[in-house]
Amino acid sequence: MHSGFGQFCPVAVASEVFAARWTPLILRELFAGSEHFNDIHRGVPLMSRALLSRRLRELGDAGVVVRERVVGASGHRYRLTEAGLEFRPVIDALGQWGQRWTIRVRPENLDAGFLMWNVRRRIATALLPDRRVVVFFRFSGVPRSYRGPTEFWLVLVRSAVEICIEDPGFEVDLQVDADIAAMASVWLGNVPFDTAVRSRSVHVVGPKALVLAFPSWLMLSKFAAVPRRHAEPTH
Repeated sequence: MHSGFGQFCPVAVASEVFAARWTPLILRELFAGSEHFNDIHRGVPLMSRALLSRRLRELGDAGVVVRERVVGASGHRYRLTEAGLEFRPVIDALGQWGQRWTIRVRPENLDAGFLMWNVRRRIATALLPDRRVVVFFRFSGVPRSYRGPTEFWLVLVRSAVEICIEDPGFEVDLQVDADIAAMASVWLGNVPFDTAVRSRSVHVVGPKALVLAFPSWLMLSKFAAVPRRHAEPTH
């Protein structure tokens, strides 16, 4: 049985592709650079792997995504087609609307793993020192419903940024102890990093030069600069 809207209107038929649950977030991950199944899933951790696989197949059937074998390696990668790339302004508009009009820093939305996954891909690598820097993050104030890790290691090199949930064995250069809501507010551009530090909801320990440089490495959310129309609570 056809499960669409039963209309030939372009908005209706486009919504049959785009508006399925989780699909906009899958597209967000693809636009953010995720290509492999596990990487896409890390951006939508509450989505079952079976449902993600099904949604990717549906996007493939719709001509939005292609699944390609990785040359010289095992596994596959997913790539947006010309049709899929045309969704970029739609995803950007959704993000801008959400940044402008909604309250996002709610306890039920605070996921330390998701935050760090986004931090990892928004590092200004050109501003990093010409050596490896390891930053250890430890979060407090996580909601009781959260079952993921609260400690993370970011291994920063100009050529790559890696995130670990187990000690990678390198000496830690900086330690960041942060209230999860405060760090999310910084990430979204609601609260300046220095303000969070002064309020003691974010605390950075390490050599002075690295402590001073650290905020400049955080590019923040791509929507952080969008003006808000509703004030969010500060922490």
